[in-house]
Amino acid sequence: MAPIAVGDVLPEGTLSWFDEKDELQQVPIHSLAAGKKIVLFGVPGAFTPTCSMKHVPGFIESGELLKSKGVDEILLISVNDPFVMKAWAKTYPENKHVKFLADGSASYAHALGLELDLSERGLGIRSRRFALLADDLKVKVANIEEGGAFTISGADEILKAL
Repeated sequence: MAPIAVGDVLPEGTLSWFDEKDELQQVPIHSLAAGKKIVLFGVPGAFTPTCSMKHVPGFIESGELLKSKGVDEILLISVNDPFVMKAWAKTYPENKHVKFLADGSASYAHALGLELDLSERGLGIRSRRFALLADDLKVKVANIEEGGAFTISGADEILKAL
């Protein structure tokens, strides 16, 4: 399956997350993205070094600026269960805008064409590192990393595109 690209429509899919009331929710991605401008970014795994020290903090720190430029939702997905994502989110008490969404079985990563097989490292199927900007479900920017790189999928690159 080809990776998602500019001009494509975000595929349907359901992710899990703990809402503001700390209740586990199953949320269709289209309910978060239809009629809105969103940033959807994905990382290989919660608590991993590049994800935790660079990728996620960049979007948290840029949250207000992204919102001021018309972004309605900032959505993070990782192939982890919702309890891990909840624990990971709590390590960023300054976070006001990034929703930590769980893609527990990598089904959404597969729908995006962005699976990454890290079985040789004992991590199983994960998501490639990426950042998408979509407007009413249509992808406007698709910054998809190769291998373990972190060069084009950060918040700064999305800000340049707005």
